[in-house]
This record gives sequence, C-alpha cells and structure tokens, in this order.
Amino acid sequence: MIRRMIACMLLLSGSMLFAASTVQAQDGSAKLTIAAAADLHYALDNVVAAYKHEHPAAAVDVVYGSSGKLTTQIEQDAPFDLFFSADSDYPKQLADEGKAGGAPVAYAIGHIVLWSASLDMRGVKVADLAQEKYGRIAIANPEHAPYGKRAEQALRAAGIWDQLQPRLVFGDNIAQTAQFAGTGNAQVGIIAESLALDPSMAKGSYAAVPQAAYEPLLQSFVLTRHGEGNALAKDFAQYVQGRQARATLARYGFALPKSMPPH
Repeated sequence: MIRRMIACMLLLSGSMLFAASTVQAQDGSAKLTIAAAADLHYALDNVVAAYKHEHPAAAVDVVYGSSGKLTTQIEQDAPFDLFFSADSDYPKQLADEGKAGGAPVAYAIGHIVLWSASLDMRGVKVADLAQEKYGRIAIANPEHAPYGKRAEQALRAAGIWDQLQPRLVFGDNIAQTAQFAGTGNAQVGIIAESLALDPSMAKGSYAAVPQAAYEPLLQSFVLTRHGEGNALAKDFAQYVQGRQARATLARYGFALPKSMPPH
C-alpha cells in the first residue's frame, strides 16, 4: 500500500513538472539565451521583438559574434540554448561532438555584397576593387567568420586576393566589418546583404557579389545541450520556421532553403 502511494506521488509529481514546462512554453515565462552570427543582428532583433510581442513574459537574450568563436564558447559549455550560425558546418560540428540537443536545421541562405558609405557602388564588380580609388577593403576574418571566408573566395575568384593584401582590414565578425566601412576605417566592406538592407545602412550603396563567386552560405541553427530541456528554446525554434519569421528574414535578403518546410 505504501509503495503504491509513493508510486502515485511520483507519477503526480512528474505530471506536475510536465504541466509546468508546458505552461512555460505557452506563456514564455522561461529564459532563453541565443548565440547568433553577427549577420543576423538586425533581422533576428526584429524576429525576437515580434516573438516577445506574442509572448510578453518571455525573457530572450541574444549574443552576437562570429560563428567560429561562438562555436568555441559552446564547446566550452557556455550557457546558450540555441545557436544560429552563419553556415551549416559549425552546428554540424557541435552535433558531431555531442554538444547539441538535436539535429541542425537550415533556416536561411545568406549573400555577400560590396558596400560603401562614401562611394557609389552601383554596378561595381569585385575585380574593380583592385583600383586604388576603392582604398581599404574590410572583410570579416576568414579564420572564424563564414562571411569572411566567402569574401576571400570572391576575391580569389576575381584574381585580386594577393594584390589586395596590403589594403585589407579584418573585422572580428561581419557586423564589425560593416562598422569599419561605415565609420571610414575602410572605404568598402564586403558584408552580409542582411546588414546592407537595414535602414541604418541606408546612407551607403551596395552591389551584389555574384553567387557563383563563392560557396553557398546555407545557414543553420541548432538546439544546444544546455537548451535541450528548455521548452521556450524549442518553442522559439519552431517560431523561426514559421511564416512571420521567414517573411522578416526575406525582407533582409535571406533566401529560404528548399529543405525548409512551408508553414
């Protein structure tokens, strides 16, 4: 009899915990910490704002940086619940290392552009950057920033990578790269289209870099080990794949991966 009572109490306790986690997911009362690639700065801020409008009690914090450095922090058990990378390699790496709480999910395809605050970039081609009038060129560090790696590929494809070495300025991430170009530390930045399309960058002009000049920037997110028990993290992951979030990403120049199911 006593064993039966204990079993019932444990069952009831488990049910109450499940119900509590369900309520957390519904009313957004839990805390969510996101690590995100810097190319998402404006787009994801808008997505989070819309999500919090629907979930007023949700506490959502976003830390932006280069995908490579954020990956290293997650490998060292930084308390991030979700990781939005600027490519798909880093989330896969975390999954392979047992640092993920689920499989990576493709959410966007990014693009690079030539942007300047002071020069008219309309119609400018990558090969044109070899001309001295374009001054210093800012790119994200290819060692740990996917957008920097794609910038290097585009410059190599144009045959001017070696020639530009003395004029290159390296940003820690793509947002800092855009800042260099915006403040005059560089005359041109090879940056994410998602940053160039934000109203705060309207003072400048840009030209698209042909997608054939660099590897596709298929971007994925992954639930981390730290976040696998966070109902709010799972709820937000579903929200990002929904119609409203996708429309926001499209507004910032991101294409939708074919593997992403329609909502």
